[in-house]
Amino acid sequence: MKSQKSMAWVLLLVLPLGLAGIWRLQHSIDGQRGTLSQERDDILLRSGKLMKLMSLEYAPLMADIYWTRVVQYYGNKHSQGKTNLELLWPLLDITTTLDPKLLVAYRFGAVFLAQAAPAGAGRPDLAVELIKRGIEANPDYWRLYEDLGFVYYFDLKDYQKASEAFLEGSKRPNAQVWMKVMAANIAAEGESFSTSFFLWRDIYESASDPSVRKNALMQLQLLKAKEECRQLDALADEYQKRNGKRPTRMAELIQAGLLRGVPKDPAGFVYVFGEYGKAELNVDSPLLEQQLLMERYKK
Repeated sequence: MKSQKSMAWVLLLVLPLGLAGIWRLQHSIDGQRGTLSQERDDILLRSGKLMKLMSLEYAPLMADIYWTRVVQYYGNKHSQGKTNLELLWPLLDITTTLDPKLLVAYRFGAVFLAQAAPAGAGRPDLAVELIKRGIEANPDYWRLYEDLGFVYYFDLKDYQKASEAFLEGSKRPNAQVWMKVMAANIAAEGESFSTSFFLWRDIYESASDPSVRKNALMQLQLLKAKEECRQLDALADEYQKRNGKRPTRMAELIQAGLLRGVPKDPAGFVYVFGEYGKAELNVDSPLLEQQLLMERYKK
């Protein structure tokens, strides 16, 4: 009986202290969660070589895990409209060091790195470094040369190196015939609508990542709109020669017999003539917002 009373007194003394300790521990955990949520993009270990050494025979599996994190990191930032992608390169560096044969990491990682904000990190230099690393580890995979040519052509505007990349890739096993054609076209013309449209279409048709396909489709639409505006400007020039003034409405080109119908952009909105008599996207077209956004980040 006396021992039971003693136990009861012990419990009365210990329980409040234990509950207080648990409360302090939970409070500390809750406070750390806030800090962790702010630092969740950080990488505790940035050395790919050390990671590979620690991973032993599980390095390819770890590479898959890190590649998943790359996609999640890029997807989350992209969906939130954030342009701060400073961890993209360290994550890709670790991924491709763990598994140099992981082709998808080179191909789509380069796209994520190369494209200007807000679509990517705006680091074509790192994209080139990543692809060259991929080529060194996978010298017979012709698609990596295509990706290298793509970065040189669109992002760095280095048409000589772009042509060389396509030509070198055309020599690899199973390479498509058009690789040699692209090399010749770029060497002769530099940037052109037909070449740009072909390359973006190939990216759109061959990509499996939804964000890459979505961006490629937008690029195709903007390219087409740019080319159609150029053609409309040529018709407006002809109208000015005949009438001594530039047209202010598309209907004037139709009435003059220079157009058969009302021209619409790829999103289905009618083109308009701007303040200086140049054809441009309609203010209601969703493509205009994308165009202005790209132009802002290019400055």
